Amino acid sequence: MSTTVTAVFPGTFDPITLGHQDLIQRSAGLFGQVVVAVAMAHHKKTLFTLDERLAMVREVFAPLTNVRVEPFTGLVVDFARSQGAQVMVRGVRSVTDFDYEAQLAGMNRALVPVLDTVFLTPDARYQFISSTLVREISALQGDVAQFVAPSVLARLQARRQGS
Repeated sequence: MSTTVTAVFPGTFDPITLGHQDLIQRSAGLFGQVVVAVAMAHHKKTLFTLDERLAMVREVFAPLTNVRVEPFTGLVVDFARSQGAQVMVRGVRSVTDFDYEAQLAGMNRALVPVLDTVFLTPDARYQFISSTLVREISALQGDVAQFVAPSVLARLQARRQGS
């Protein structure tokens, strides 16, 4: 572990899944500080508000002292720079993800040459999980308990019941 390196792990986290958790927990073991950057996501219609998504991520990572959760808007590289980050961590589940993420990493590096991107793959148990699929399955009354933390499941169930 590098105790001096700050990493940013950005995402919408609508909702945060066990795949995200796996990658962030592993990042916390590699870097001194991990800032989970929750995107305002002005370009997406989210199921949960920014405040709800921040609360879910904070609940999940409360036990990890080197993980901080912050909202952001605008370019993620600007946010990373404002946090003093040297690394951005991105999860890749498939070749399709890698193609897209490699392109983003190249653009980010052109914008901020001192910011490196590190790609991590989730544990095989979580390779197929996406927030989009979790939202869809939940909306159709499916059981998503195996894909999210219990606190996130409770919020999904409450949302599904109209609370």
